[in-house]
Amino acid sequence: MTETQLPSQERSMASRRAPAEAPPALAEVSLQYVIQFRAGDAVLAGRDSWEPLLEHGPAARRGYASAAETPTSLLECAILTASCVLEVLGRRVLVLAFLTSLIITHTGSAETAMDAAYLSPNASAPSPAVGVPTFLASILGFQGAALPELTSHTLLSSSLVIIASLLFLEQAVYRYKKGHLPGPSWTIPIIGRFADSLNPTLENYMKGWNLGDLSAVSVFNIFIVQAAKNEYARKIFNSPAYAEPCLVASAKKVLDPNNWVFLNGKVHVDYRKGLNVLFTRRALSTYLPIQEKIYRKYFVQWMNDPAPEGREYMMPMRDLNMETSLRVFCGNYIPDAAAQDISDKYWLITLALELVNFPFAFPGTKVYNAIKARKIAIKWFEHASAQSKIRMAAGEEPECLVDHWTKAMIEAREAAKDGDESHKVLTREFSDNEIALVVLSFLFASQDAMTSSVVYLFQLLADHPEILEKVREEQYRVRNGDVNTPVTLEMLDQMTYTRATIKEALRLAPPVIMVPYLTLKRASFSGCPIAQRLADAPLRFALPAFPITPDYTVPKGTMLIPSIYPSLHDPEVYADPNAFIPERWLPTPSGEPSDAEKATKNYLVFGSGPHNCIGKEYSILHMTSVIGTASVTMDWEHKITPDSNKVQVFATIFPKDGFIAKFTRRPAPVTA
Repeated sequence: MTETQLPSQERSMASRRAPAEAPPALAEVSLQYVIQFRAGDAVLAGRDSWEPLLEHGPAARRGYASAAETPTSLLECAILTASCVLEVLGRRVLVLAFLTSLIITHTGSAETAMDAAYLSPNASAPSPAVGVPTFLASILGFQGAALPELTSHTLLSSSLVIIASLLFLEQAVYRYKKGHLPGPSWTIPIIGRFADSLNPTLENYMKGWNLGDLSAVSVFNIFIVQAAKNEYARKIFNSPAYAEPCLVASAKKVLDPNNWVFLNGKVHVDYRKGLNVLFTRRALSTYLPIQEKIYRKYFVQWMNDPAPEGREYMMPMRDLNMETSLRVFCGNYIPDAAAQDISDKYWLITLALELVNFPFAFPGTKVYNAIKARKIAIKWFEHASAQSKIRMAAGEEPECLVDHWTKAMIEAREAAKDGDESHKVLTREFSDNEIALVVLSFLFASQDAMTSSVVYLFQLLADHPEILEKVREEQYRVRNGDVNTPVTLEMLDQMTYTRATIKEALRLAPPVIMVPYLTLKRASFSGCPIAQRLADAPLRFALPAFPITPDYTVPKGTMLIPSIYPSLHDPEVYADPNAFIPERWLPTPSGEPSDAEKATKNYLVFGSGPHNCIGKEYSILHMTSVIGTASVTMDWEHKITPDSNKVQVFATIFPKDGFIAKFTRRPAPVTA
């Protein structure tokens, strides 16, 4: 009887038993890596090469009988990785149940998954139910196995097996990754410590830091390792081959994956070469008049506020920094209405960059709203760049940051034509979009981190009037008693005590208490041949890691968080670390740097390594100018509430009550 004469059911079974001819592209692929299940044990053997499966994709699978029978690299890798983890943990009995869940994700068919859950190597009777994919059947050691008919009971029990297996696997993987690190022994299924992230507080973060130099936790299956010790924090900052900044899970969606803050290696170095020209003394002197004009305008508004008991000033200070930054960065290329629109919507970007947030850009989510805000801002920043290139090409003088960048590119281009190496600062030309993305990242830092710094500076000085008085004395001396005289870089250089006050405020209340990174490198598993075989395989899903200590290696894909706050509050470096003491930064009577000044490794306010803050000098200049002028033109009273000293954690930190204050005009000093 020919195959065409067989009944349709038997013909279907025959077609399942007859493997389709493999495509030529896969003819030389050896299938030596197999998982054999014998007496409940899992034995993993080797495979010569995975790359052909990874490279050929769907086109290489046309020779298979159906999509359900098609081997894919993702499925194969998932099987091997799951088996490896379970082998290491001694949980071999769960492998078959886990494979069942993989079939669901692979085929999209609950029926196929339930059939596979009831596989038996001894089964022989044909069944009308859907068969096992050829790939999995060959791995499991049987072909053409018959399957029982599905019932509601088998569906329910199989579903429960799958759920239980996945939940157990979640715990097993967490325990394996965690190793000996302190932290929760078990993770809450699926969500982990998500509840703590809904209302993040400094106290909760401190509990984690107090667990040990390194500690582990899981949130929504994101494995997180926190580094509290200064040595490990610096190692993360200075190991770009092992870890890269990721900020938060949604950061690349919000700030654009092509943003320079996510780059590493030579391309990142090229950017920094181009950006260094934006913070020279020549450039900074251009920015000062713009800053002073804007913050003096805001001071007048604050002093004229009629509210007798004062008001919250976190958002007004954020508006001051936003307007200052927009005009410093883009000058007058952006119309007032557009600048206000950017300012109003940019707060949506801040909200979307919380450490734990819903990471998908569905309409109505924080990430979706942030992406819309970013697109509006980028449009205007590109416009500013294009207009600046026209104006600088005409030979005009720079008036803002984008002008200085454009001018430097023009000078470098002309120097290259003349063979003059002295002006070869930039390695290449930057497009309007690249410039716009840099301005976007600068604006995030200035309106978020700098606002946190300014708010705490005003609050700390209000709560320590004796320190504010010393700042005022210095300001009157440097300004020769004239509170209306424009600030210059030379005047700022003389404000030693004011700068020490700012440095101490940044140490006591650092705007950024941690910076999330993502691990990249491979691990060494000398104690586990199976894990080592997978780590050495040419797989994109191998087991890489970051050997941060001699006895702990951080797995690839881990969110690795170097914590800044503990280094700045180390009692062995800073005596009485929770006290506000600007004098700790002043030189000794002999002119030597103070002990605090010498402890540069602990002062991580601006980060460390290749991704340290490039705008450090601009930030210090801005805060010195703002608080210096404020101290001699205004008095302010802080209305202390039960939440004044509690810390609210966004991407940066703020007083939980938003800093409630009342500003009044300060009389000018009487001069002889």
